[in-house]
Amino acid sequence: MFGHTNEAVTLSRDVKAIIIPAGEELLLREGTGGFITQALGGSFTIYVEGNLFRVAGQDADALGKEPTPPPEVPENPSDSDIEAVVWQQLKTCYDPEIPVNIVDLGLIYRCEVKPLGNGERSVDVDMTLTAPGCGMGDILVADAQEKIAIVPTISDVRVQLVFDPPWNQTMMSDEARLQTGLM
Repeated sequence: MFGHTNEAVTLSRDVKAIIIPAGEELLLREGTGGFITQALGGSFTIYVEGNLFRVAGQDADALGKEPTPPPEVPENPSDSDIEAVVWQQLKTCYDPEIPVNIVDLGLIYRCEVKPLGNGERSVDVDMTLTAPGCGMGDILVADAQEKIAIVPTISDVRVQLVFDPPWNQTMMSDEARLQTGLM
């Protein structure tokens, strides 16, 4: 299951959307019709009048869908428990054009969880893009930050875009290469 649907939808309310691949935000109006082409990681890619748009999971109701609930963590979680949940959250971040998560694409270079001493934690992530000029870079960074920030006990998140080393297809997991037909 790759999360492709082609399900017809009509927006039940106005909703902010990001045009792909330019990365610019605009407002899609209530009553606008289109098709969900990808539903992965809680966000949606919809096709409307010849264009693709990304709709955030928090706006799933506008598409007649349920928003994704926040992740659960064990009681009194260790730093390694939280790191495992952070990696799972990062696996819910998808490039809107490629049905593969950013972890399997090999875009995450570093993920560090640090205790702050008060039961709270900070997280630092270094990530890259498949192409340095990708207009969706800021959107993917914001998606990663938002999905990490909702993990219980995390009070500070920093996701930094880096381009050294440059990304290449060998950084993809075997599963990602299989999904994209590169294997």
